Amino acid sequence: MSPDQVYQMDFNRIYPLLVAKAERKGRSRQEVDTVICWLTGYDEEQLKELKKRPITYEAFFAQAPAMNPNRKLIKGVVCGVRVEEIQEPLMQEIRYLDKLVDELARGKALEKILRS
Repeated sequence: MSPDQVYQMDFNRIYPLLVAKAERKGRSRQEVDTVICWLTGYDEEQLKELKKRPITYEAFFAQAPAMNPNRKLIKGVVCGVRVEEIQEPLMQEIRYLDKLVDELARGKALEKILRS
């Protein structure tokens, strides 16, 4: 799938996949929401509203109120690529979210995932 195809995917199509990945490993939807809010700056009410209407993945990240500056501390491999080495900014943001949900699914403590 090309990056443009990923960017144009509906967030409401991706969100359930993120939740399912975490829930299969005993984590909760609320924890996924916490990770998303930490990364993007959306609050829970804003996230709830976004889930009710169509929004592309690109717009989801472009309209994020305040991307967390500590996201640059996220390191590791997602889909065989090191997230810190991704050159395209939007794809890097998307992979940061993937990496956070991966860490959640692997049982890492929420405090460590949030790099606080």
